[in-house]
Order: sequence, then structure tokens, then C-alpha cells
Amino acid sequence: MRAGPSQEEIRRQNLGALLRFVHVRGQISRAELTSELGLNRSTIGALTADLAGVGLVSEEAPRETGRAGRPSLVVRPSSELVYVYAASVEVDRIRVARVGLGGVVLDQREAARPRGEAIEAVRPIADFIAEMAGTVDAEARCIGAGIAVCGLVRRDDGLVRLGPHLGWLDEPLGHALQDRVPDLLPQVTVGNVADLCALAEHTRGVAVGCDNIIYVYGDVGVGAGIIAGGRRVTGHGGYGGEVGHMVVNPHGRACGCGSRGCWETEIGEYALLRAAGRDGEGRIQGAEAILAVVDAAARGDATAQAAVRQVGDWLGFGVANLVNIFNPELVIFGGTLRDVYLAAAAQVRSRLNSISLPATREHVRLRTPKLGRDAALIGAAELAFENLLADPLG
Repeated sequence: MRAGPSQEEIRRQNLGALLRFVHVRGQISRAELTSELGLNRSTIGALTADLAGVGLVSEEAPRETGRAGRPSLVVRPSSELVYVYAASVEVDRIRVARVGLGGVVLDQREAARPRGEAIEAVRPIADFIAEMAGTVDAEARCIGAGIAVCGLVRRDDGLVRLGPHLGWLDEPLGHALQDRVPDLLPQVTVGNVADLCALAEHTRGVAVGCDNIIYVYGDVGVGAGIIAGGRRVTGHGGYGGEVGHMVVNPHGRACGCGSRGCWETEIGEYALLRAAGRDGEGRIQGAEAILAVVDAAARGDATAQAAVRQVGDWLGFGVANLVNIFNPELVIFGGTLRDVYLAAAAQVRSRLNSISLPATREHVRLRTPKLGRDAALIGAAELAFENLLADPLG
């Protein structure tokens, strides 16, 4: 028979729960923490004192409340003193930010992504981190770094098994970054961009309070971050959510994965540009090219309108299947699929209504991200903070 948790284990669990609450909610009074966490006032006082003692939170008296009696101290995350670095490796861009405890973006840089192996992408990330580190207070401390990447990421060690649109195969991205700036990064964690966008929106965005969501992310490729019962669904090795390679049209176009008729071939960037007769244009790429088609459709261009309707129809087709499988409360369209959804919402909803089961679709809401293009960076930061939040004194 297993013994119950020790007092020290309970204390550490409570410290983690309190720090996570302050990290997500921001400044909050001791009285509110007592109510929200279900602990007594003396326990909350002891826990906040412990966290303040190691510099993770600060406590101060609130401004004048006008109420009788001694006001409850306000607890704040130490955003300027405890931070992580977050990076997003996208098809065309690399973005890096310094993010403080509490999810506050303190600094940010970006550049075009160098072509080639992962080591080429590591160089600008490391350079940006070194630049930002030079501006940080000497008393501040870095917890680690998180990287969001478009590709299949092995959960155990962050190896990018496949990044087809990056040209990567079995790239040790996290290890390469840590080796380049070992004195600045105690640890590096890597995750799939769609998965981390879902985490960000669930923690701080449009999906706060929703425990069953699907975040469909699109650029050249397509993936999904899935949260079920409040937990990320990443599969056995971390490769879950590759919905872009769900076959929707067996007689469709060849996909870069080796299959044919993948959802990605019907709703990815190339699919929209091809349908609009713009796949041969070299002047604009990525999100700009998608926006150009959407804008042309809005201005009455018949070819662009037909392309948007076609891709919107396939987008709804795939979403209807995902709704049947996962029964989410919320489906979020991110990346370039945000603009496609906004332009083709009628086609998406029509397909959803005609294919999905009434019981699975009756409560589902379709939304765009609240965090926009920062979702990947915020999600990468949340990943980097995870060990600290699980055991603040560890």
C-alpha cells in the first residue's frame, strides 16, 4: 500500500499551484488566492512568503481601497527578474523574444530565416539571445528557452524528426542552440508550432476557460494543436496533430509526405495560390501572397473569389471530420488559415453543418486567435516555464 504524500510534497504542489495561478492571472490579492485555491489564509501567507523569498513573486500593499480594515497584500509575478527566451522558427521568418514570468513580452527581435540545416537557424537565434542578454539586469535570471518549429518534434529530446517545408530531417535544434550559448540557457525545450499556439490561446487567449479545443495552423503546411480535457494531446512520441496529412481526396495532388490528397494539398498556401492562378508569382510569398488573394476576392476578382470558396470548402470538410473525432468546444484558425477562414466563413460553416454530427457540432464555436502571430512565441515561453511552475523550488 503506497503511503500518502508527505508534508513537503504537499507544500511543493501548493507552491506550484500558487505560482502557476499568479503566472497566468497576473497580480492578485492574497484574499483572492485564498478563495481561488481553497487554502487557508495562513497557508497562502506562508506560500507567498516562500516564493517571494526566492524572487519569483513580490508582495506589496494595494492602493487605497476605501474599505475598512487592513487590506490584503497584492502578489505579483517577478516579470522583470525571472524570464525565458522564446523563439519561433517559421517558413520565412525567425522571431525571438524575452518573456517574463506572467507572460510579459519584454523584448523581441526578428529576421528572415536562413535556408539550410538547423544550425543556420540557430545562429540568428543565438545572436538575438546574446543581444537581449546584454540589456538584462544583473539580478535577473533566465529559466531556459522554448522553441516553436513547423515540423514533427520528438517529445523526449526536442529532435526535429521532419520539417518538410524547412528542409530539415533529424535536426537536434534544441541541443544545437544550447551548445552555442551554454552560459545563457540552462535548458532548451522544443515543440511543434500548432501545439504551442494551442497552448498559448488556451492559457492567455481566446480559449481561456475552454478545455476542449483544436487550433488549426496553416502556412505552406498544415497542423493542429489539440487540447482535450484541459490537456495537450501530443501522442506517444509527440507527433500527434499532423492533421495536414489526413487524406481527404484520395485522387488529389501528390503531397510532400509521399501520400496523395492530403488536407494540406487542398488548404495550404500553395493550394490557394494555385487555385487563384498565382502559384508562379515570385514577387510575394507566404502570408503576403495569401492576403493578396483574399484582398482581390474582397474587391470582386472572380478568380480569387472562386479560389477562396474552393479552399474554404475543403477547410470546412477537414474541420467537420476533426469535430466528429474530438468534439471540441472551440476551433481556432491560425497562421494563414486565419485570413482564409475570415474570407470563407460561410463555406466552412456550411461544410461543417452538412458533414459533422449534430451532437458534435451543436456547441462548437469557430474563432480566430486573440494572440495573433505572437501565439507561437507565447506558447514557446509557456513550454519553457513548465518545469519552474511544476516545482518552483526544484
